Amino acid sequence: MAGFGSVFMPEMTLARFDGERWSESSFVPSDSLSFHAGAHGLHYSSSVFEGLKAFKHNDGSIKLFRMDRNLARLTNSSELLSLPPIDVALVEQMIISAVRKFADQTPEPPGSMYVRPTHIGTDAQIGAAASPSETSVLYILLSPVGNYFSGGDRPLRLLVEEQGMRCAPHMGMIKSGGNYASALGPILQAKKTWQADQILFCPGGDVQETGAANFLLIDGNEIVTKNLDPSFLHGVTRDSLLTLAAEMGMTVSERALSVDELVDRVANPDCEAALSGTAAVLTPVGTLIRNGEEIQVGSGEVGPTTLKLRQALNDIQWGIGEDNHGWLTPI
Repeated sequence: MAGFGSVFMPEMTLARFDGERWSESSFVPSDSLSFHAGAHGLHYSSSVFEGLKAFKHNDGSIKLFRMDRNLARLTNSSELLSLPPIDVALVEQMIISAVRKFADQTPEPPGSMYVRPTHIGTDAQIGAAASPSETSVLYILLSPVGNYFSGGDRPLRLLVEEQGMRCAPHMGMIKSGGNYASALGPILQAKKTWQADQILFCPGGDVQETGAANFLLIDGNEIVTKNLDPSFLHGVTRDSLLTLAAEMGMTVSERALSVDELVDRVANPDCEAALSGTAAVLTPVGTLIRNGEEIQVGSGEVGPTTLKLRQALNDIQWGIGEDNHGWLTPI
């Protein structure tokens, strides 16, 4: 089976900003992209992206999940990297047009059509490291996907990193490729040395996030996760799960969580931990590795609350449960 996000639709929608205005969008082949080799985004990382999903419902309709929140984050990321301001209405139309064109390629649940809007600075000026790009390209790439983690519900192993950071603190809430690249080396080393699936970055003992997902501690009727600040990504899936948890009567604690508290609490056999994200959805964590010691999280297996929360979210996404929040956009 092809890896998550490695199969693409043959065309994508694309628009360009010329320094003054956005062009109309058009469909172009997705296997090539044309701009100058001196483009700002290639040399100085003025590049941001988003990830959202379109789901096929039993009646054959296709619905996008929380597109407004992803576009708000794309707008914010573009602004924080001094890229040209995006035209939200244009990008929304580009997403809907692309998903509509390839609607028949959208997998049945639990699969989905993964949507990747990408915004790249294109000024050809390699002497402009201290200046923003005044031109850019924005495109919508589509990829039919299944489960992000090939092991299914196999609980993940996380290496606890208390010194290094995923990225610079002021960059954390920006969804930029550079943030993922900066974490890649440590993650590969953790996989090689400890057979870890991911690193849980906890600089100074402050539990933040992994290289590609937010972290949730589920202890009885309480969910604990870091309060929003610029140092980590403000996940749309995280927000959705916390909303559903509160509606189920759970206590949602968005606050600082230390590694010491985390280790103390996961000793409880009923404690659970999980990673949340558009790709990961809600994936259980079974083991923490700290200072060479393997620490079992609760029972070490996927927990009932993790399953309940994920199912509640999936039910809305798949059209089985009621969408009481207006999270779904029909194409």
